[in-house]
Amino acid sequence: MAKGGFGGMGGMNMQSLMKQAQKMQKKMEEAQEALAEKTVETTSGGGAVKIVITGKKVIKSIKIDPEVVDPDDVEMLEDLILSSVNEAIRQADEMANNEMSKITGGVGNGMF
Repeated sequence: MAKGGFGGMGGMNMQSLMKQAQKMQKKMEEAQEALAEKTVETTSGGGAVKIVITGKKVIKSIKIDPEVVDPDDVEMLEDLILSSVNEAIRQADEMANNEMSKITGGVGNGMF
């Protein structure tokens, strides 16, 4: 092993690495808690369907404009809901990844 460090890591020792890992873990836990509180809102059909979802992918609300409720065209309403939910999930993922990359410096981006 190289003199003065752990495998030539510039004097950084294992204890220092463990402390850094613990700090990062704590920050990640705090960010996860914050994501449970943050929300994004998506719409489809020109605002006919609105979805509010948290950063932890919990749907908080679904609002449907009564004017789009047509018993003869339930399929259209299903498509609007599906589209809005999928977009909400995509945006929640994006928000979570952005928050986590602030902590990890982009390492492991897309894992959250």
